[in-house]
Amino acid sequence: MEALFTGLGALYLAKCDAAKTGQAFQAFLPAGFLVRAAERLLQADYHLEDICAVDCAEGYVVVYHFDHFETPGRLTLRVLAPHAAPTVPSIAQLFQGAEWHERETRDFHGVLFEGNPNFIPLLIDPDMADCFPLRKEEKARARAKDMLEAGEVVFCHPAFTLMTPDAPVEGNESGGAKPATA
Repeated sequence: MEALFTGLGALYLAKCDAAKTGQAFQAFLPAGFLVRAAERLLQADYHLEDICAVDCAEGYVVVYHFDHFETPGRLTLRVLAPHAAPTVPSIAQLFQGAEWHERETRDFHGVLFEGNPNFIPLLIDPDMADCFPLRKEEKARARAKDMLEAGEVVFCHPAFTLMTPDAPVEGNESGGAKPATA
């Protein structure tokens, strides 16, 4: 399964305890590698289960769950989007169901998915389009490392500090770290 992530600029790759987390692997990627990773998973016959976001101190962790009907092992991709400009590329052109999940994530958190073909509010009244009910106040945001299961680290880019004990808060450069070949 690790081979699926080769050449995708992984910043962090970890094996997970499926009984505990429901996933076999997780990877943090720079936003610029997200579409390429989704293409690779589509070619490997993975399907998209959902997209959501977690509002944490360092920014929005946008979470993508993928699974396979024949090969056990749910995969989770994560991308960090800063609070100041929460934008990631859309994967709706690859996975039909992504459009709905991206719209829902925008409605609740305000994360924009660049390239989504139908980015009108889905669940929130259009008159309240700038009201994001799942956004937290700054003082209520926990650090990502405290909310996300780290797993058994397979690879961690030296500049990626999001999951380390001394991870800097908002404004850190870990989301923009140079991608590796892991």
